[in-house]
Amino acid sequence: MTKTLKDHFSIIRNRKEVITEIYNKPELLYVYEGWTEEQQTLFLDYCTGMRGVKILYDQFFKLILSPNQYPERLESILSAILNEPVKILQVLPNESTRIAAEKSLLVLDIVVELNDRSIANVEVQKIGYNFPGQRSACYSADLLLRQYKRIRGERQKKFSYKDIKSVYTIVLFEKSTADFHAFPDNYLHYFEQQSDTGLKLDLLQKFLMIPLDIFREKLHYNGISNKLDAWLLFLASDDPEDIIQLISEYPEFKAIYEQAYDICRNVENVMGIFSEELRILDRNTVQLMIDEMQDTINNQK
Repeated sequence: MTKTLKDHFSIIRNRKEVITEIYNKPELLYVYEGWTEEQQTLFLDYCTGMRGVKILYDQFFKLILSPNQYPERLESILSAILNEPVKILQVLPNESTRIAAEKSLLVLDIVVELNDRSIANVEVQKIGYNFPGQRSACYSADLLLRQYKRIRGERQKKFSYKDIKSVYTIVLFEKSTADFHAFPDNYLHYFEQQSDTGLKLDLLQKFLMIPLDIFREKLHYNGISNKLDAWLLFLASDDPEDIIQLISEYPEFKAIYEQAYDICRNVENVMGIFSEELRILDRNTVQLMIDEMQDTINNQK
């Protein structure tokens, strides 16, 4: 008999329990009835283990992978991505106004200082359309300038440009653009500046782009082969079969999923998370349509 997520996580509630609680609280019922039938079913599937928890939901990500509360988790992700041991020294405030000033398809923005004093900016984007290379370069430049100002202020007259360390802009795309799909066998793209003569200078700015949709397609053929695959599967998939495979091969992930399902036991809280995701999706869909229409108009001109 095929095992379900509830067989692995006893704290998962059944459908009757969740629906009963919703109908017994008018404020929850009001929100629930405001959703479409498809959205209601999706919500109940998440709460009852018919589908895995969507880790890329903003609040889930921030609660489960908080670098302040669980630095070892983000350290493990970064170590797998950068292919070297990583230790987070501190979480840096996002001082820049660019996030607040722009309407983006941004899910997450975390800036951390690593053990070699380099800086990593980890972002999750719902749709890659609004995150072209030019925008990545601007984000990286912003990160580099912030580091320069901070270190120059700290070291004063002792400051040297050699004090400035690498900055990594790491972007995970839930849905990537056609540019990425032109390389269907690759889901980890690394960029850095290089000379055409072979001269080597450390120009500091490095980029890693990870299309999770392409990773999922590759996974079905290749399976989980290393810790990087395990973390990307954790982020990318809410398929119960994938989750069961992951916790079977990498048991350390079971405790993280246990935490996620503990969050799901608070129906009021998780309804708030789900509602916020629906609002973000609606806003981003409208913005995406506007941008696509503007591109069409520009091309016609």
